[in-house]
Amino acid sequence: MAPRATADSPTTEARLRLDKWLWAARFFRTRSLALEAVEAGRVTVNGVRPKPSRAIAVGDLVTVQRPPYAWEVEVLGLSTQRGPASVAAGLYRETPASAQKRQELGERRALERAGTPLSPERPNKRQRRAIQRFIDHLEERIDRAEGAFPPRE
Repeated sequence: MAPRATADSPTTEARLRLDKWLWAARFFRTRSLALEAVEAGRVTVNGVRPKPSRAIAVGDLVTVQRPPYAWEVEVLGLSTQRGPASVAAGLYRETPASAQKRQELGERRALERAGTPLSPERPNKRQRRAIQRFIDHLEERIDRAEGAFPPRE
């Protein structure tokens, strides 16, 4: 029987299921979320769209897309257990190009948010009613406009 791996030590196995590694490396909170991402095509291994049961090994290049961000990482270790983030970070090494892209995207998103004023508090009853009247008005205009155009074929 193979020795059981702990959160601090990688497994002695040479290969591990992709969905399990994504979960252990903390790209996804649960294995089922990792499985869904792989099935949806948001994860590639060495440029190929894999199945969740695909065995990965040290040295494989894994691309993970979690919109709006994407990671391109090299597998450095395998672990069957989910450990602390510090241990999980040792399971992979992000490529410099991927890290640069993610940093630029984060900065750009921060700049976009900087121009949007935030309300200091939740809307009060009067403001909520005004918002609802505005939405109702827009919906009425859309309903009237839909009748003005012939249906598409």
